[in-house]
Parts: sequence; structure tokens; C-alpha cells
Amino acid sequence: MSDAPTIAKKNLADRTPIDRVLDSTRTPQQKAVEEKVIEVLKTVFDPELPVNIYELGLIYEINVAEDNSVHVKMTLTAPACPVAGSLPPEVERKIETIDEVPRAKVEVVWDPPWTKDRMSEAALLELGLL
Repeated sequence: MSDAPTIAKKNLADRTPIDRVLDSTRTPQQKAVEEKVIEVLKTVFDPELPVNIYELGLIYEINVAEDNSVHVKMTLTAPACPVAGSLPPEVERKIETIDEVPRAKVEVVWDPPWTKDRMSEAALLELGLL
């Protein structure tokens, strides 16, 4: 992850599923696209859990460029995850369904490793862990 400051997702406790790069030069359009990306990410589910990848804490960073292309850094629950080859392209395809997004790129990262501490309260409740 970058050395840039990050802000936590609103409405979640300290265990936020995302670190957004704080960039004061982002336009209102970029912010709107980021919110649309988040809504799309909430429609993508881990096939082994009844929780979307956003609330599960698999999304580490969302960057929207000036041309509204999107770069997402995400992780998987484990390096040997059975959907490691199919989930990132699925995320790219779904993000590219947003009218304003000309292209999306998903980068899978392993640092920091995913733990259940990255899950939102909603995910923890859904899985009966709260």
C-alpha cells in the first residue's frame, strides 16, 4: 500500500474493509464513481461465504483516475483460494459495467494478509461472529 494517508469507510467501526487513499484533488465525479464502484463490489460474493467481498474486507484500495479508469487493490482469504484465477477478472468486468468507467484493473496483493479482523460489523453479524 502507499504511504499516503488513508481514511476509514464511513459507518463502520475501526475494522474497516477498505483503506481509501485520501486525495484532496479528487473531483466530485471521481468521488461519485468511487461510490458506484463500492456499490458494485457489494454485489460480488465470496463463493464459500454468504458475504460480499467489500464487507468481507478483501478490498484494500480503490483509485479512480482523472479519466475515471479504476484501479482496485484486493486480496483473497488465502493464497490457495479456489477462485484466485476467476474472482479478480469478475470484479474487473463488474466495475466496467459502470457507464463512467472506461476500464478497470484489479491487482491482487497479499500484504497485509487478510484476517477476519478486516471484516465489517455487517459481515461479522452475517457469519454469526458477533
